[in-house]
Amino acid sequence: MKKIIAAINMTIDGVCDHTAGLPDEEIHQHYADLIGNADTILYGRITYQLMQFWQTLIKNPSGEKSMDDFAMEIDKIPKIVFSNTLKSTEWDSAKLSNQPIEEAVLTLKQSHNGGSKDILVGSRSLIIQLIKLNLIDEFQLCIHPVIAGTGLLLFENINDMTVLKLIKTKTFSNGAVILYYEPHKK
Repeated sequence: MKKIIAAINMTIDGVCDHTAGLPDEEIHQHYADLIGNADTILYGRITYQLMQFWQTLIKNPSGEKSMDDFAMEIDKIPKIVFSNTLKSTEWDSAKLSNQPIEEAVLTLKQSHNGGSKDILVGSRSLIIQLIKLNLIDEFQLCIHPVIAGTGLLLFENINDMTVLKLIKTKTFSNGAVILYYEPHKK
C-alpha cells in the first residue's frame, strides 16, 4: 500500500509561508527528487495556485538548474486539487477532485497506478484534515532557520494529541533541517 507523506516547508516557529523560507539550489534539488519519486501530489486551492508559478519556468526557463529541474518535476507529476471554488486547473497534469478528501486518499493508497510510489501532500489545509483523519503515514517537515513571527501555523486547530517517532533527519548547508517522522500507531 502506498504511503501518504506530508511534505512541507515551515519556519522554526511553525509558520507555513512560502516567502519566509530560504529555498536554495540544494533544497530545490531535494524537492525535485522527492517529487520525481512520487506518484501524485495533493493540493488545496491556495497552495495549488501558488505552485502554478512553476509553469512560467517551463515556458521560460530561469537558467538556474535547480529551479528549472524542480519546475520540470512539478509540471509532470499528477496533481489532485481539492477546491470548492475552482472550476478548472489550467494545468495539464492537474485535475480537480470530485471526491471528499478521505475517500480520495483511501482510493489512492490502494491504487496500483504508478506502482508503489508514494503520495505527497503539499498543502497546510490538507495536512490538517488528514491528521484529523489519521491518514498521514509520514511527515517530512523542512524547518527553515527563520522565526516568522506571524502567519499560518501548520498544526493549528489540532485538538487531539499525535505522538510522532523521529525516523531520520537531513541537514542542508543553509541551516534548514528536514525532520522525518512517523505517527506512533495507537
